[in-house]
Amino acid sequence: MMSEKSKSAKAKKIKIIHSKRRMLQLKRKGEMSHNIRYISKVPVRIVMDRDFLTLHPEDSISKLVENLRDEESSAVVVDEEGRLMGFITMKDLLHFFEPPRRYSIVGIGLLKKYSISHASRIRDIMVRKPITIHVEDDLGRAIKIMIETGKHHLPVIDENGHVHGVLEVKDIMRLIRIVSS
Repeated sequence: MMSEKSKSAKAKKIKIIHSKRRMLQLKRKGEMSHNIRYISKVPVRIVMDRDFLTLHPEDSISKLVENLRDEESSAVVVDEEGRLMGFITMKDLLHFFEPPRRYSIVGIGLLKKYSISHASRIRDIMVRKPITIHVEDDLGRAIKIMIETGKHHLPVIDENGHVHGVLEVKDIMRLIRIVSS
């Protein structure tokens, strides 16, 4: 049988271990909080992807499919001067192939809509007024926009509408990993 003294000593050790663990958790939380504040002040232009897929509205959808690489999940649609005209994500592309809803009669004309042809153009599926972020904004604003809109990709533009890059959630997560380690 354990004596009262040894029970008391064991309880003190457990309390000390829990206290040290709690102190360590608070310290980590404080460091993480500092890191988060730091991240929100980082300019978007530092984190954005400058190597992004650009297309023109008259390009074919098959060109989009051919040029999407492993890392890319979006494309910027620009005019001849590099101004933003639209934006396409893989999700937008999937919507183009979405099957008909509820008890639709499938005919040849409808099936043609769901196949990529040389007549299918980027303008047919691009988002014409995408949510954007300004090149001079910080990540705090970008994160807020992403959370409020549910968007995972933001074209980064200047005051004239010229595209400078694309900011994706994965870019922000990469920075969080770097700062948190």
